[in-house]
Amino acid sequence: MPSTDCHDRMLTTHNPRIDVLRGIAILLVLFHHFNIAYRLEETWLADVFGWPALRALARNGNYGVTIFFAISGFLITSKVFQRRREIGQIDLAGFYRLRIARILPCLLLLLCLVDLLAMAGLTIFQNRVVDGGSVSMWRVNLAGVAFHMNVLIARHGWVNYALGVLWSLSVEEVFYLVFPLACLVLKSERRLLVFMAVIIVVGPVYRFAHPGDEGQFLYGYWACFDSIAIGCCAAIFSRRGGFAWLNHPVVRVALGLSMAVLYLAWPIAQSKVLGCTVMAAGTALMLVTAQYRPARCTTVACRGLAACGRLSYELYLFHLIVLGLMRAGFPPQTISGGGKMVLLPAYFMISAALAQAISRAFSAPMNRIIRGT
Repeated sequence: MPSTDCHDRMLTTHNPRIDVLRGIAILLVLFHHFNIAYRLEETWLADVFGWPALRALARNGNYGVTIFFAISGFLITSKVFQRRREIGQIDLAGFYRLRIARILPCLLLLLCLVDLLAMAGLTIFQNRVVDGGSVSMWRVNLAGVAFHMNVLIARHGWVNYALGVLWSLSVEEVFYLVFPLACLVLKSERRLLVFMAVIIVVGPVYRFAHPGDEGQFLYGYWACFDSIAIGCCAAIFSRRGGFAWLNHPVVRVALGLSMAVLYLAWPIAQSKVLGCTVMAAGTALMLVTAQYRPARCTTVACRGLAACGRLSYELYLFHLIVLGLMRAGFPPQTISGGGKMVLLPAYFMISAALAQAISRAFSAPMNRIIRGT
């Protein structure tokens, strides 16, 4: 049985097993968005694997975000315990400062870049409203910094191509506005677990109540909070130990296959009620097992996935700028199947290079400055 100290050491540096999981999630999101822009049906990938299989892989990118939510809940709750042994002793100002340091610099940079591209006349970065109304750039920027982009999307659709990704940041940061306050008020792990259990129950009920409203069952606060809460609960339980059996190879393989089946078998619109909860629970179990195995990556594929995982926030925020510029320069309706297969690896590589440059030159230094380290 691992000790709490073992659990805490796992979180003092990047754990490659967690980074690999994040890497898989972000690549699923990127692949999903590329297939929306440049449908891969008439490509050699579809010829080799079959279009039904390729479509199954590409259609459920939102489950990648579900995985991110669970990882976020797990890591942030674990780090709270790492700094304070009792949940009721959480440092409120310190918690919010760390969130601001990680989130705000890249968020403001994204808003500035998209505004500049829109003012430069690139139509794809300008606001579009499917219901015939209009939404100003100021309104969209406000939705981004005030964490209600998901509400704006639910009302008007995907109002801005590159800024639509901020819906998930809105969900996550609203959750984390409340989380430390709940810790201070509830003061004990047991009461916090009860609070999280209520949120976990509400999630599928909310999705069930909005079956035909994508803006609600995909992007609504209550439609997504359960995934973060599951990660929080996993972090609390993992500190108590007793889960070494999860690290058995047979269990890990069965868990991974189960998540893959859920991902591939049904569109998220069909499996949404319990699918998001199950995907988050599978992710949480994967995270618990991460503390029972030496953290190392020995293969090129593993190291590549771990690198993507470490850059997942920058990749997530900025990849649609790369894809939007590609769409402006190479309109999808003019690109052949062969051309799409040239653009696909270029899209991944340029997105990764941009994310790496932003991380090194901007977000990491700003993070250190704001944190005062």
